[in-house]
Amino acid sequence: MTILDKIIDKKKEELTAYKAGYSTDHINPLSFNIKKSTKMNVIAEIKRASPSKGIINPDMDPVKQAKLYEENGASAISVLTDESFFQGSFDDLKAVAEAVNIPVLCKDFMIDKKQIDRAASAGASIILLIVAALTDQQLKELNDHAKKLNLSVLTEVHNEEELKRAFSAGAEILGVNNRNLKTFEVDLKVSEELGRIIQAKGLPFVSESGIFTAEDARFAAKTGASAVLVGESLMKSKDIGTLLRSLQVPLTGDFDAR
Repeated sequence: MTILDKIIDKKKEELTAYKAGYSTDHINPLSFNIKKSTKMNVIAEIKRASPSKGIINPDMDPVKQAKLYEENGASAISVLTDESFFQGSFDDLKAVAEAVNIPVLCKDFMIDKKQIDRAASAGASIILLIVAALTDQQLKELNDHAKKLNLSVLTEVHNEEELKRAFSAGAEILGVNNRNLKTFEVDLKVSEELGRIIQAKGLPFVSESGIFTAEDARFAAKTGASAVLVGESLMKSKDIGTLLRSLQVPLTGDFDAR
């Protein structure tokens, strides 16, 4: 059983305890755009721990961290809400969404519409759908449900087969995860390989995982990425502002996610 299999099995268990009917009547999500820009868009992540790295920064204040991200030019903030493997929570998501004026991504392993409703109710503007964790039917249904709530959808892929499935489901913003979720090994060349195909479709994409330095961000820019999603390096940094600003490298992309 892979790490991803274990996470999804745990999600299925957790769903039995979900309250029915998270209110989505009040939802007015912020528009998430990977804008035409002269610099790399950075989705800065709040992550206490991970299966591959263990404990990263357990004592951080998510609101304080989020405000630092916003002040230093983050385009959006990603909040891990998985409790069992990443020590996150929907309370973190709600607190961050209420504290900042930029879009917030609920980063979790979505397998049911109730999770999307809960994310939206907590203030998310963006949700993540991981192709490797979903059937084609689930992917289409969850994508359509999120769009009905006016949420942006970041559809995550790791290989060409998953990318084809994402296109078939109507994905508009791709996330290329440089990390193999079955082994948790990271290779930035994944963005290079899939980036060519995504650019040919005229769609924007986010390079995820393995971005630690300005050099990594420059490599992502060369692959055609309009944005990078950065977690571990920012969570460990002693100078968040300097690191975050350094990742906003020159960019020639011309994409608008909506």
